[in-house]
Amino acid sequence: MTIQLTWPKILAWRLRRQFVSDADGSDAVAIARRLCGVQTQVASSAQLAVAVRSARPDPGEIGRALWEERTLVKTWIMRGTLHLLPADELADYCAALATLRTWEKGSWQRGHGVTAAEIAAIIEAVPEALRTSRAASPALTPDASPSPALTREELVEAVVEVTGEEHLRAALTSGWGALLKPLARLGELCYGPPRDGRVTFTAPRSWLPGRPPELPPYEEAGVRLARAFLGAHGPATPEMFDTWLFGGVARKAVLKGWFRDLAPELTEVETDDGHTLLALTEQLDELAATEPSDDVHLLPGFDQYILAAPRTLTPLLAAAAKPKVSRQAGWISPVIVHRGRVAGVWEAKNGRITTDLFESVPEKPLDDAISRVRSLLATTSLGD
Repeated sequence: MTIQLTWPKILAWRLRRQFVSDADGSDAVAIARRLCGVQTQVASSAQLAVAVRSARPDPGEIGRALWEERTLVKTWIMRGTLHLLPADELADYCAALATLRTWEKGSWQRGHGVTAAEIAAIIEAVPEALRTSRAASPALTPDASPSPALTREELVEAVVEVTGEEHLRAALTSGWGALLKPLARLGELCYGPPRDGRVTFTAPRSWLPGRPPELPPYEEAGVRLARAFLGAHGPATPEMFDTWLFGGVARKAVLKGWFRDLAPELTEVETDDGHTLLALTEQLDELAATEPSDDVHLLPGFDQYILAAPRTLTPLLAAAAKPKVSRQAGWISPVIVHRGRVAGVWEAKNGRITTDLFESVPEKPLDDAISRVRSLLATTSLGD
């Protein structure tokens, strides 16, 4: 059985599922869980992404969840980008992403100026360095035992000490984060609490409460991630899921296996432009009952509403507008959404919000959306 759905319905459903329409997210962890992560390459964008979805925006909530409660974790994950994730879901993301070990390819190693032996040595040495380094600043774990947290400089020194290989220093200090990202993907490294304004790194196994000693089977983890993705960003195709999670380079057999195992929970959906997508069967009634939305929303840069959808999805983003949204160096602009579509971009400068519209937007709802975001910007802490 194939269900017919229009894109205006699908986009309105996504806005509601992602806590945008009703701004009814209960807390930062619940929002990150529903969105399948919040990208935090730009910390202020992540803060605003949570605030615009929150029933009770709280400027200090993300910091507390990261560094005191340990219910959120900050790490490089999907597509090698920095995200906030629910701490209890990190193992699933790592297990799924570890099915693609790009750092083992000669092209990756040449591009990052390391040999196979060097990257293997780094991957082996970093976990030991985080366990044993004398330079570590102890951060208390939930059971009050010390969890070493190292600045990047301290981590480099510790790796050199563990391996006795001085030449690794140059590789680790050139290119921010590139050689540490494989460790994050394997679940061996995440961000620790900032120290004197500097980033630190620590080991998830000792830092996060209830962290399992081993990653779950990737077959099970991938199914859970696909289910969660469809639950907020669906209906979608396996290829859309792959683009969001891996950047479109998943191992085809692995991706096919995840959706084969999830198939009993899925129903095909045909869109008004002739595309066949997959939806969770349990959500079909809600999808069918959703009415297209005339609401106007301002969303921050790097928002999951945009990132989890293909940039070629013209019902969401007109082809002519793509260069203003998806810009050079992977920059994703703050957007104005009307009827579920990207109708413009916006920018905040010196307390003022300026807009660049490329579709007609009703004035009063736009003014209300601008006022709301201006208020959030004024009251929400936008630093790390």
